[in-house]
Amino acid sequence: MRRLILIALFSLGFTFASAQTWEAGGFLGSSGYMGDINPIKPLKFTDLAFGAQIKRNFDGYWSAKLAFMQGKLQGNDANSSNLYQTQRNLNFYSPISELSLQVEFNLFKYLAGVDIYGYGSRRVSPYLFLGVGTFSFNPLTEYNGNEIELIAVQTEAVAYKNNAISVPYGAGVKYNIKGNLNLIGEIGYRTAFTDYLDDISGRYPDFTVISPISPISQQLSDRSAIPKIGIPGNQRGDFRPRDTYMFAGISLTYTFVSNKCFAF
Repeated sequence: MRRLILIALFSLGFTFASAQTWEAGGFLGSSGYMGDINPIKPLKFTDLAFGAQIKRNFDGYWSAKLAFMQGKLQGNDANSSNLYQTQRNLNFYSPISELSLQVEFNLFKYLAGVDIYGYGSRRVSPYLFLGVGTFSFNPLTEYNGNEIELIAVQTEAVAYKNNAISVPYGAGVKYNIKGNLNLIGEIGYRTAFTDYLDDISGRYPDFTVISPISPISQQLSDRSAIPKIGIPGNQRGDFRPRDTYMFAGISLTYTFVSNKCFAF
């Protein structure tokens, strides 16, 4: 019995010491947006995105990742095939910065750089992830040759913040290139707890009874050609409560493995 206990303790100590590793690397890819201007195209990635990550691999299946992502979002009604949108004629672009904490689950027991997870570990594994994040944004537009911050203009007579919470989720594939180097392909979506990524959400305001924040508030609220469609109270957005943004690309990471493999 004593011998079995010692063997069990030895095995547990070995697993604890050797199976947990750190991983760090960078991300390069593209960013995109879904919302009032792009309501139906989940694969519309438009701009360059980059980022960095640090990850704790608990075993061959579970990891926790802290990630920073930077990109750009944009949309333009003029490029839509929808008649209402081309008449509405709104557009925006916005930088976006995100810091998130994610949990990853590998569908197969992943090698994670070196064969520290024992028999059955694979060099390739698909994975799923889910997390929580915080992000900042700042919708902009061009007007008469000038760049305008839409958040300051209040085109719907609503004051909203330029930061919010998001829920990242998605999937990817990990591949151990050789030794401690890993190549990762990923596509991820973020449900944003704001409907103003594009500065569009509700109804056209009535600036005859609401004092506009800026002299150009009314012009930027309704940019339709004559005859104007921006009648106060009419629908301006699609009334869905949240916008979505997304990242897709590849990461190159390095796994740091402790030399203390047999510590208890």
